[in-house]
Amino acid sequence: MADLALRLARARTQGAATLRGELLRRHALARQPQPEGVRSPPWRLLLGELRSHYESWRAWRALRGERPAVCARPGAVMLLPGFGTHPIRMRTLRRGLAAAGHAVEDWGLGWNLGGTPERLDILCARIEAAAERIGEPVALVGWSLGGIYAREAAKRVPHAVRLVVTMGSPFSGDIHANNAWRAYHWITGQDVSEPPIAGDYAAKPPVPTYALWSARDGIVSPRAARGRRGERDAAVALRCTHIGFASHPAVVFEVARLLER
Repeated sequence: MADLALRLARARTQGAATLRGELLRRHALARQPQPEGVRSPPWRLLLGELRSHYESWRAWRALRGERPAVCARPGAVMLLPGFGTHPIRMRTLRRGLAAAGHAVEDWGLGWNLGGTPERLDILCARIEAAAERIGEPVALVGWSLGGIYAREAAKRVPHAVRLVVTMGSPFSGDIHANNAWRAYHWITGQDVSEPPIAGDYAAKPPVPTYALWSARDGIVSPRAARGRRGERDAAVALRCTHIGFASHPAVVFEVARLLER
């Protein structure tokens, strides 16, 4: 019994030391300096994100019940949430697109807590299964990191993807051009400079690709979200916060318009 108690005590000590070491490693990752010459959105815009829910509510109220028109040829749409969020955060967008006649579903992977090759494989399999079940390619609409997932999935299974819409997604330029990379380091333990999913994120998928961006985005640099010519087919400027991409009516109407194409 004494020997067993000693082994258990040693295991607890080793476990605590391992956990402490991992926390220190993530803390060091999160404290890395911003690369020289790279700019994130200013603090005033980051603080402006606190008004997101109120702004969306006020904008919807001003519309007095107006919703996107019913699509002449509705299709299948898959929504991909942003980093640190659950698909339920995109329920307003989901309801708006469903009201326009689209068959909308979420990515089926729960919380988006970072990128892994395994999760991308599962996502691609889900996209292919959805396209086969419905009988036509699926439109992917990704918010922030969800947009990165959408672009990479479209490169792997282009036969199952009709188009890609990204919303405030940092696919272009330096991956540090945002106010979320330190939180990403801390939560995932991954360095954004060495992503677990290898690839050229700026390379355009071989399907129609549209980038929604906002000059009022307090999380992702507008330059990173709109991309350069050749990295997407078109960039659309909206006036909303980064959080507002999930619920602002301007976003819902614009995504519905792009799906109408």
